[in-house]
Amino acid sequence: IEPNEAEELRSDLLKISERSRNFFSKILIEEANRNLGDERTRVTATMQQNVIDEGNDLMGSLTKVEGAVTLLKHPSEDLLSLGRRAKEIRDQLHFLLQADDPSYVYYLEIQQRSVFLKASPIDVSSIVKELLLDRMRGTVLTSATLSIAGSFEHICGRLGIQDSKQLSLPSEFNYAEQTILYLPRTMPEPRLKNFGAAAGQEVVKLIRSTKGRAFVLFTSYATLRQVQEIVERELDYPVFVQGSAPRSVLLRRFRNTPCAILLGTSSFWQGVDVIGEALSCVIIDKLPFTSPSDPITAARIELIKSLGGNPFNEYQVPLAILTLLQGLGRLIRHKSDRGVLAILDPRLRTKGYGRSFMSALPPAPVTSDLAEVERFINV
Repeated sequence: IEPNEAEELRSDLLKISERSRNFFSKILIEEANRNLGDERTRVTATMQQNVIDEGNDLMGSLTKVEGAVTLLKHPSEDLLSLGRRAKEIRDQLHFLLQADDPSYVYYLEIQQRSVFLKASPIDVSSIVKELLLDRMRGTVLTSATLSIAGSFEHICGRLGIQDSKQLSLPSEFNYAEQTILYLPRTMPEPRLKNFGAAAGQEVVKLIRSTKGRAFVLFTSYATLRQVQEIVERELDYPVFVQGSAPRSVLLRRFRNTPCAILLGTSSFWQGVDVIGEALSCVIIDKLPFTSPSDPITAARIELIKSLGGNPFNEYQVPLAILTLLQGLGRLIRHKSDRGVLAILDPRLRTKGYGRSFMSALPPAPVTSDLAEVERFINV
């Protein structure tokens, strides 16, 4: 690449950076004007019109970089990749700004200091069928959390699987001996203001019984912060909190620190392995229902309703059950593991749908007596 070409390309890339900042800054201003505090906010084509000028400027800069790379006489593979990436981002941005495909839900997501404009398919079954199932002579799906109480109905519906051979096998773990499930006798409803304080006291009592060595998993940062304050005030065990360091760092510190406690939200409910006595208790604050105000959840609820279905029973409950099983699954990762599972949400016992959750849980003995928990731990 010639020096003058390199300088021009560098200038074009700087322009992308500048216009990208302008675009996302304008998005944040629009978000603030709507006074919406959710991490995800649904957006429409009409709402996008307020940032269309900044979006067009950014797409123009991306097009210019793509064109500049195309005109190079002997571009390297890295430069060709840069040109392709500029085109991909421009096309994606155009799709997002149009926000007119009814099979997608468009939304803004804010995570700490980052802002994302996204689109997700409302129903993935046709995509999975086209890109995977129809292209294969045979497909094997296997997971510890594909079935609910032995039924694959939910996952088959979500993935558009109409004809399949199904096999549900018992776990290799002996939950009756390796675990005990603790359900508190009295807890306020999660929607009540005193739930966080009550959850904090239950967490403190459980962690005193297990001498730390606990994951406490939350469905929201708000309850996490409430419980964190109580735990740090009343216990002397080391406490690690999601957000204070990358997940991998927190897990390493937890594994290497005796009697530690880790407080986390959604990213710690799955894909996390701590084998052995370092983790002897997993506490979950609430049944992990996705919020109906979440853009993806709201769009899928609307779709099921439009088809005459019951979104709560067909989508929200099964999804929450699978998520709960994933969270509880952090505890028993090996045949030699033992420990306490605890769910603080009283709806397991007070709501009709609680029976669906209970029937899907691992076959562990259930107790509401902390003395039994202590006896189990001290065996």
